Amino acid sequence: MTLQQLKYIVEIVNSGSINTAAQKLFVSQPSLSNSVKALEQELGIDIFIRTNRGVSLSSDGQDFLSYARQILEQTELLERRYLHKKPSRRLFSISTQHYAFSVNAFVNLIHEYAEDEYEFTLRETKTHEIIDDVKDMRSEIGVIYLCSFNEQVISKILHENDLNFIELFSTKPYVFMSSRHPLADKKKVTFADLEPYPCLSFEQGTYNSFYFSEEIHSTVPHKKSIRVSDRATLFNLAIGLNGYTISTGVLSEDLNGSNIISVPLESEEIIRVGYIYNKHAHLTPLAQNYIDKLKHYIAASVIA
Repeated sequence: MTLQQLKYIVEIVNSGSINTAAQKLFVSQPSLSNSVKALEQELGIDIFIRTNRGVSLSSDGQDFLSYARQILEQTELLERRYLHKKPSRRLFSISTQHYAFSVNAFVNLIHEYAEDEYEFTLRETKTHEIIDDVKDMRSEIGVIYLCSFNEQVISKILHENDLNFIELFSTKPYVFMSSRHPLADKKKVTFADLEPYPCLSFEQGTYNSFYFSEEIHSTVPHKKSIRVSDRATLFNLAIGLNGYTISTGVLSEDLNGSNIISVPLESEEIIRVGYIYNKHAHLTPLAQNYIDKLKHYIAASVIA
């Protein structure tokens, strides 16, 4: 086993494929594959599960990756202390549902980060892809929500994939709408109030199940429904069409301006927002710092 092989494994996981990793490492794909196979034979385990769709970490591979990352981090510390080497480019990746506070925390983390070189990734993506990203350690943490409707199903999936959920905060549902919406001045809205207006939600691809929906009360029928893939489009439709979506009530004027407001929804449901991480992972200081930034931003946000 060599440090180079450990670096190969980490890069394959970060890249999501052997071909992409080979390009980034400036080695041929067969050479990289042979190096990984040699390491697997030496250790007597399968680090990756290989299918026609690519590679993913096995259960043994998840455990191995955690140790490999720790060894590489400690090696870099030794090199920096005794060989006066320049710190390597820092890598950090998170996956999240479409929450402004996830982006705010990410921005604050980068502002605080003093290194000249880094490669950070923020994926605002589908619920199932967030779980897969953290399971396969493409992302250190993922930000999702649980409620009474989806908790049993999502918790079962998290357990089966060795993922933990840590709650950040809980809140009643709120409706995001344009500040010029006909209902904008109401202190609280009901589903009856919202019925004439388009309901906006984030599409979930092939996993378009009520349980994977980012919006609570996903089983409530709507006369008008529009699915989108990104937050900017959703907010543009909220402004242009008097549409609305249901979320946490935590908004960011810094990123979204004052055109979108939150109004409480008459509901007894509770949204529990939290982060997930892989039980086999050793969270890096960057990940811990990001979690602290999340907590700080949420604590400073006012939810009516």
